[in-house]
Amino acid sequence: MQTVFSTVLPDVPQAAGIWLTLLAVAAIVIAALIVRPALFRSVFGDRISEAAMPTSLELAEEARERARYAQEVDVAATRAAATADRRRTEWLAAQEEVEEAWRAYEAAEEDVRRLAVAAALPLPRTAQTPAEYADRERWLHRAALDAQRRKEITVEQLNDILGHRGWDPRRHPVEQELLLRRLVRDNLRARQRAAQDREQAAWQAAELAAAAARSLRDEAYAATCPAPESQSSLSIVGLTAPEATRELPTTGRPAEITRELPPAGRGRAAVPVY
Repeated sequence: MQTVFSTVLPDVPQAAGIWLTLLAVAAIVIAALIVRPALFRSVFGDRISEAAMPTSLELAEEARERARYAQEVDVAATRAAATADRRRTEWLAAQEEVEEAWRAYEAAEEDVRRLAVAAALPLPRTAQTPAEYADRERWLHRAALDAQRRKEITVEQLNDILGHRGWDPRRHPVEQELLLRRLVRDNLRARQRAAQDREQAAWQAAELAAAAARSLRDEAYAATCPAPESQSSLSIVGLTAPEATRELPTTGRPAEITRELPPAGRGRAAVPVY
């Protein structure tokens, strides 16, 4: 025991001096923090900010990537705008087709009403001879051929008329014309409905293309003029950065609401603006 004490005791004053020195340094640092906290805050904050900032090579690479992305988006926006113009032109053409089909259907409906009134009157009596029936048959065939040349009836319907399938050539020409006009009216009505369906499909395609063009145009603008990045707050040992994090203002435009497509009818619908 005497040997152990003789070995340890001489080092005790030296260890005590080291501990006292460390305690004195810690006390000085704590007192400096209490007396002048702004000095240490600015020094530590600047060093941490400099360490967090990207290097010049990283900034140059980021600028190149941003320029490349902005160019790609700009090209995509230009193509989308051209597609939207083409879809809008197709929709306007489909709308004109609907109006023409409606006008043709109205004219056919007017003919049917006029012939229905004429057929309601007593028909003139003619001699029921083979020559009269032959004249009626020739008239029916000629009227059917003229209607097919005007694309008012199909080739299948023409074959049914010429083959007397569902058609009696012995009827009076007034009755035959009324039946033929009704067939033409039904065909034009079916064409008008088909044109209306194509017009609605063209409208929806134009709306989608316009929305895509608007989205890409906004994205291209955002890529060309990026918003400034907000500074993030730093917190180390209770010390914060000189400036707190700020909320970036929103620079985008409000989203546009697309109207629903109403049933196509007569007249010109409003032209979408994009």
